[in-house]
Amino acid sequence: MRSRRVYIVAQLTIHDRERYQRYTAGFMAVLEQHGGWLLASDEAPEVVEGGWERDKVVLLSFADRSAYEAWASSEAYPRIARDRIAATEGPVLLVRGIG
Repeated sequence: MRSRRVYIVAQLTIHDRERYQRYTAGFMAVLEQHGGWLLASDEAPEVVEGGWERDKVVLLSFADRSAYEAWASSEAYPRIARDRIAATEGPVLLVRGIG
């Protein structure tokens, strides 16, 4: 069975900008080390249906769940993620691709 691409969708409310900026300063280097892609990052998404009460949406892509798990549990990511966890709230979803 072929492994499916996975996507991470984060919908964030940011309550500590300084600490969130520390997180984002190291984010891309860690993401790229693990083969992840930043597909979208938007603090002003256009709501075309329903309601949305967050400050930012982020969309990441990984080759498969194993690649995501390697990134999420790497030595580097949890170290920087502490700042995101402390500075934001909101759901982070893992979405399996089709096919």
